[in-house]
Amino acid sequence: MTFEKRVLDISLALVLILVLAVPFALLVIYLLLREGRPVFYVSERMRSPTRGFLLWKLRTMSVTSGDSGVSGGDKASRVTPVGKMLRKFRADEIPQLWNVLKGDMSFVGPRPPLRQYVERFPEIYGKVLQSRPGITGMATLYFHRHEEHLLSKCLTAEMTDDVYARCCVPRKARLDLIYARQQNLCLDIALMLKTVRKVAN
Repeated sequence: MTFEKRVLDISLALVLILVLAVPFALLVIYLLLREGRPVFYVSERMRSPTRGFLLWKLRTMSVTSGDSGVSGGDKASRVTPVGKMLRKFRADEIPQLWNVLKGDMSFVGPRPPLRQYVERFPEIYGKVLQSRPGITGMATLYFHRHEEHLLSKCLTAEMTDDVYARCCVPRKARLDLIYARQQNLCLDIALMLKTVRKVAN
C-alpha cells in the first residue's frame, strides 16, 4: 500500500466516523432494542496469506451456534427484516471504518476472504492479497450481484461452498488482479464514487 493511499484511507475514515457518529449510535440502540444482543457480528478474515484479523459488521442474521462459511440460500431464512435493509444500503459495513483505521483494510481492494479459502487456494490468494483488502473494489462492484444470484440457489452449506469455490473465487480473483495492476488514487476514488451511486440506487 502506498503512503498516499494510506493517508486517503485514514482521512476519509476519520471524516466518516465524525459524520456518522450520532446516526450510528442511534442505529445501534435501535438494533439493540429490536434485535437484542449481539449487535455486532465479528468474524476472522485474512489480511495476507498468513495474517488474519477480526472484521466487524452489524449483525443482520439471527444467531445460531456453529455459524461459519459463506452466506448462501441455505442461510437466507436467517436474515432479519432489519438486516435486509442494512445489507441493501451496506450500513452493516459501517463498523469496518474501524478496520480501515487500524490498517487491516483499505476503502478499496479485494474483499477480505475467509481463512479456509486462502488455505485451499494459496496460489490465487497469494497474488490477490498482495493488495490490502477493501470495503469495496472491482469484484464487489462488477460481480457481487451475480455472486448473490449464484449463491441464492444453494440450499445447503455444502452446495454454497462448492459454488463459491468453483464459480466465485476464480472470477473475483481475476477482477482483483486487474485492480492490482491498475491501482492508483484516481481509480480508487472512481470506484468509491461508483459504490456510493450503486448503493443510492
